[in-house]
Amino acid sequence: MNPIQVMKEGHLEKRSNGLLQLWKKKRCLMTEDGLHLFENKCKDTTAVPGLKEKQILFEHMVTVDCVENKRGLVYFTIVMSGGKEIDFRCQQEGTAWNAEIALALVRFKNRLAVQTGKNRYLHQSSSEEDFISSG
Repeated sequence: MNPIQVMKEGHLEKRSNGLLQLWKKKRCLMTEDGLHLFENKCKDTTAVPGLKEKQILFEHMVTVDCVENKRGLVYFTIVMSGGKEIDFRCQQEGTAWNAEIALALVRFKNRLAVQTGKNRYLHQSSSEEDFISSG
C-alpha cells in the first residue's frame, strides 16, 4: 500500500447544511485523491485512529467555483458531480486553497484522461491482434 502524499494541509471553514448554515472550522489535508476534512479538535490527524473524517474526492468533483474575496477571506464553492455544492472559506494567505484545489482537480482529471487513453489503446491493440490471428 502506498503512503498517502499530502499536497497541502491547513484549515478551512465549511458552511454547514443546517438551517443556520454556520461556518465550522475543519482541519484539511489535500492528497492526490481529494480533500480529507477532520474536526478541528485534534492537531495531529495521523495519531488518532478512528478520527471522524469526511472525504471529498476529486473523482466526484466537477469544478471549483464562485470565488470571492471579502475582508481577508476567500470564499469558494466545490461543485460535485450530482450537482451538490459545498461552500468553503479560508484566510487569504499565500496560495489560496481554492487555487490549489482547482489545480489538483485538473491534474487528477488529466491523469484519468491519460489512463483512459492508454486503456483504449491497449484494448484496440489486443482486438487487432485477435482479428489478425483469427483471420
